Amino acid sequence: MKIFLSLLFFSQLIFSELVLEITKGSEDPYSIALIEFSGSKKITNEINSIINADLIRTGEFKIFRESQLLSTPTNEEDIKFEDFKLLGIDFIITGSLINEDKFNVSASYQVFNVQKETKIRTSKVFGIPNKLRQLAHYISDGIYEEISGLKGVASTKLLYVTENINDDKTIFKLVVADADGSNEQTLLKSSEPIISPSWSPDSKQVAYVSFETGIAKVFIQKIATGKREMVLENSSQISSPSWSPNGKFLSLTLYQDGNAEIYILNLKNQNLTRLTNHYAIDTESSWSPNGSKIMFTSGRSGSPQLYEINLRKFSSKPKRITFDGNYNAKGSYLSSGEGIVFVHRAEKNFQIALKYTNESFIRPLTNSKLDESPSISPNGNVIIYAVTEDGMSMLSGVTLSGAKFRLPARTGEVREPSWSGFLR
Repeated sequence: MKIFLSLLFFSQLIFSELVLEITKGSEDPYSIALIEFSGSKKITNEINSIINADLIRTGEFKIFRESQLLSTPTNEEDIKFEDFKLLGIDFIITGSLINEDKFNVSASYQVFNVQKETKIRTSKVFGIPNKLRQLAHYISDGIYEEISGLKGVASTKLLYVTENINDDKTIFKLVVADADGSNEQTLLKSSEPIISPSWSPDSKQVAYVSFETGIAKVFIQKIATGKREMVLENSSQISSPSWSPNGKFLSLTLYQDGNAEIYILNLKNQNLTRLTNHYAIDTESSWSPNGSKIMFTSGRSGSPQLYEINLRKFSSKPKRITFDGNYNAKGSYLSSGEGIVFVHRAEKNFQIALKYTNESFIRPLTNSKLDESPSISPNGNVIIYAVTEDGMSMLSGVTLSGAKFRLPARTGEVREPSWSGFLR
C-alpha cells in the first residue's frame, strides 16, 4: 500500500476549518456588561469580539453590549452602579489597549462587582507580537477566573484528527488549534489513519498512533519543531498512549504476545514494565492526576468496563470501578481527582458520563446516539468529545454546569479530541 505522509509545521489557514456553535447555556449565568476597550478601533473591535465569544462559549455568562446599557462609562469615576443594578448586571468589564511598539499590543482591564460597587480586579496583560487572539484569550481567562473562581481555558489548545476525501483518496490530518477552533496548524498529514492523540503534561509534545508502517505504532512529536520519533521500534502493534503527570513515562497498549495488555514505558531508558496479564483485552489507559493510579478499559468481566491499578501498592491487582450497564470505556480522571469521565452505553446510545468517587451512581452528560473520545479541560470544568450526527463526526463540548457547544468542520469529519494543559 502506498503511503503518503508529510509534516506541515505551522501551516496556517486563512480561516478555521472548525465553526463554533453555542447550543445551550447555563441555567443561571453571570450577567456581564462588556464595555468596549479603548484604543485603535480596528484592534479593539477584534479584541472585544474574541473576549465576548470566549465568555459566551463557556455557557456561564450573559453578555450585555454597550447598546443594551443605560449608561456607558469611559472611566472608573463615570460608573453609575445603579444603572447596572436595574438591568440585573453582576459585573462590569472595562479595559484599554496599549501599543508597546509596532508589532506588540498589551492590555489593561478591570472587573467591577456591581452589587458591592467595588473594583475586584485590575490586570495588565503583555501581548505576544502579532498575536492579538492570544492576548484576547488571556484577558478572557483572567475575567473568567476572577468571576468563577476557576482558571480559564480560552488560551489553551485542542488536538484532533480530521478526515477528508479528495479525488477518492482519504486524507487524515493531526491538527492543533486554539480552544475555539481558530489558528489551526497541521502537524501531520497522511493517507493512513491517525488515532489516540495525547498531550504531554507541559503541552510541548504530543503522542499519537499512526498506521503509516502498516501496523499501529506510537510516535512522539514536538510542537515547536515538528521533530518526531517512534517510541518503540519492534514488530508489535502499539496503541493508546497516555502520558504520566511528570512526563517521564507513557502507558501503552502492546500486542507483544498476541494479546492487548497495558505496559508502562520509561521514555529515558526505553524500559518496559508490564502492568496487566489477562486473556481479555486491556487498553485505553489513563493516569490519575498525582500519578499514583492507572485506569484502563478491560473486557475481563465479559463486557467493556473500567478498572484501576494502584501503582503504589506492590503486586496490586486491577479493581473494577464501573458497574452500571454493560459498556463503560475510554475513562479519564477529573483534574481534581474527585471523579472520572467516560463513555457509557445507555440502551443503544453511547453517551459521555461522569461518576464522582464518593457517589455510587453515574451522571450522563450527553444524550446523542454515538458520543466518544471524551477529553477534559485542564480546569476540569469542560469535556470535549466526538459526536456522530447524520453520519458525520464532529466535536462537541459540555460543561459540568450543563452548557453545550459544537465545533463542526466546514468540510470532512473531525474526531479524537485531546485538550492541552495550561500554557501560561
